[in-house]
Amino acid sequence: MALPIKKGEVLRGRYKIRERIGQGGMGNIYLADDTRLQGRLCALKEVEHDRALPDKILKEAREQFMREATVLARLDHPNLPKVSDFFSNGPRDYLVMDYVPGKDLRTLMIEARQQKTFLPEEDVLSWANQLADALAYLHRQNPPIVHRDIKPSNLKITPNGLLKLVDFGLVKVMAPDEVTITIIQGQGTALYTPMEQYGGDGAHTDIRSDIFAFGATLYHLLTNQAPGDARQRFLEPESLIPPRRINPAITPRTERAILWAMALHPDERPQTIEAFREALLGNREIPTRPVTIIRRPENGSALRALTTPPENILFWTATLLLLVSLVFTLSR
Repeated sequence: MALPIKKGEVLRGRYKIRERIGQGGMGNIYLADDTRLQGRLCALKEVEHDRALPDKILKEAREQFMREATVLARLDHPNLPKVSDFFSNGPRDYLVMDYVPGKDLRTLMIEARQQKTFLPEEDVLSWANQLADALAYLHRQNPPIVHRDIKPSNLKITPNGLLKLVDFGLVKVMAPDEVTITIIQGQGTALYTPMEQYGGDGAHTDIRSDIFAFGATLYHLLTNQAPGDARQRFLEPESLIPPRRINPAITPRTERAILWAMALHPDERPQTIEAFREALLGNREIPTRPVTIIRRPENGSALRALTTPPENILFWTATLLLLVSLVFTLSR
């Protein structure tokens, strides 16, 4: 792999690199200034193809990247960063997207774990509802778009509570009767990847693959514990611990929906995002709100103070006033 781009370098005569903000197996992600639109920050997703590929296959791979980038540039959804440009620079291809401020869900989960607590289920379900909106939009495209790399670190929360699915690195456009060329090596992150996605070129993946990764992501966020990869579960079915055994505060409904989404065989999962959303949320209204992490009280007295019934407070207040009155009377 070639060296990363240096700070201050300008790509396409427009995008001035500030810093590298992410790194993966096939390239980097850079924060850059758009010099044509003052004040606009953007994220550049870099794709460096395998140079060991035969020239013909490499050419086809880059052509496919451009076709899929064209599709992504047409997308417009509040839970997806806008892809505004794409181009090549030597052996590398680039997607230019809106830069999304805020923390990713992996960071929030780690912060909760450090506080010896869990992310509140209501917050996680609010994010899940937004993610379901984004994936339903992608899956409704003609042809459908499968993301293939849903995980906590690819989900960012803006300061006002809006979720963004930020990385299109392993996206697959499901064109019928088309031989799929792997334009980006790797099959997603193992902890969230279904069995069918280990097949090399992703020929057997479909929208149910995203549903598996969605369920695995929720499992991790609600338990602070990775679910283990699908291959391990295939060999050891009992290796997946039910979420409520780790975090008893999770509702039974949420647990059932997550385990359904994480079924090893695609036919045993929800067949659409809407079916999974219905199983997870039903008719509940889940508002979008800023991120909150419930911190445990440092001692039991603080917790008792927060949970003292109002009638007990009135009783002790009245008793205290009576004692003050008695002391005042005796002093006279």
